[in-house]
Amino acid sequence: MNLKPSIEYASKEEIKSFQEQKLRELLTYLKENSDFYQKLFAENQIDISAIKTLENLSKLPTTSKDDLQKNNLDFFCVPTDRIVDYSTTSGTLGDPVTFGLSDQDLERLAYNEAISFACAGIEKGDLVQMMTTIDKRFMAGMAYFLGLRKMGAGVIRMGPGIPELQWDSILRYRPKWLITVPSFLLKMIEYAENHGIDYQNSSVYGAVCIGESLREQDFTDSELSKKIAEKWNIKLFSTYASTEMSTAFTECEFQKGGHHHPELIITEILDDDQNPVKEGESGELVITTLGVEAIPLLRFRTGDIVKPHYEPCECGRTTMRLGPVIGRKQQMIKYKGTTLYPPVLSDLLRSYQGISCYQIIIRKDKVGMDEILVKVSCKDESEKFIKEVKDHFRAKIRVSPEIEVCTHEELFREVHHALSRKPINFIDLRDKNY
Repeated sequence: MNLKPSIEYASKEEIKSFQEQKLRELLTYLKENSDFYQKLFAENQIDISAIKTLENLSKLPTTSKDDLQKNNLDFFCVPTDRIVDYSTTSGTLGDPVTFGLSDQDLERLAYNEAISFACAGIEKGDLVQMMTTIDKRFMAGMAYFLGLRKMGAGVIRMGPGIPELQWDSILRYRPKWLITVPSFLLKMIEYAENHGIDYQNSSVYGAVCIGESLREQDFTDSELSKKIAEKWNIKLFSTYASTEMSTAFTECEFQKGGHHHPELIITEILDDDQNPVKEGESGELVITTLGVEAIPLLRFRTGDIVKPHYEPCECGRTTMRLGPVIGRKQQMIKYKGTTLYPPVLSDLLRSYQGISCYQIIIRKDKVGMDEILVKVSCKDESEKFIKEVKDHFRAKIRVSPEIEVCTHEELFREVHHALSRKPINFIDLRDKNY
């Protein structure tokens, strides 16, 4: 297969024309097969033949996670006997949503990951160690495996956690690449140092990292990325995706944002009034999936606040690039006159060697204002260390949250809950009554 699709090197006019043709095909497909969109079109008196250009998308209502939760089965466009895999969202902001995938959807998923990994530099014949969940109805883990297999790379399916087993596999099979949550690399380094493993001279060349940002908005390294690089001289590449998109935005070798695949997804970046943001501004990512058979989505609001970059990349691709996710729209915090998103707090906490585990809890105080509690486990539980952490928060974001010190065992159980596929580092209790 061609791992560098020509459409990603085409002119902006060619990309736009291509996507408009795909959009018209999608609208016809939805009108014929989707109970949800049939009803949406009828209730809003939408004539799909009038939707001819990307600009015309604004004539259509947006949809959200709430719509998927309330009308999950109505989004299915194929009968259940054509569903070959069931995946669910992680349920970060509510009940998980079920996504069924047809054979065609699995092929599309494999294609997406193959060209995304190729963008980061993985090649046919490379050996890749997957340090991510591949079961528990987790779409991403399966997508990684399918994509690597499609591009002709070898896969070691290790799953998450347990540094001892990860190092045993690395030393035994000598993978060139890792797929992992970046903060886990710090655990790998710590284990290697404590057990005399010469990790600097291991077979590992690079890691494709999920779930946590490696870059600041200007594409300089984040605190987490710096922390890893100080210890381990490997290449780090960031990738961003979601179950709803079934599409990834992955960095190339120049690491200036995740590249858009125009054959797979139409993107809009909208402000609070659902108008396109001006160039250079950030807004909510709204997506329309292309080529999805079972549950295609039209103008779906992801809830992720991002900044797009439109200038051509040094790698030759002319597609739009997404900067690091600034935060989730529903997780925005107003704290003592400052607007914050959880990733900013997470980056600050990861910058401390002494903090082994953390959890951020947002709640309302007695007068209805946002309040931040940060639970930490750390080797140094002295008042001096806690003051140092608080001062660091004030220096970086002008405010300091309440900090509660917990035992590592207690907090680790809360963060790495047995029923959760991802670490629970953020809890929003603002809609709870106390």
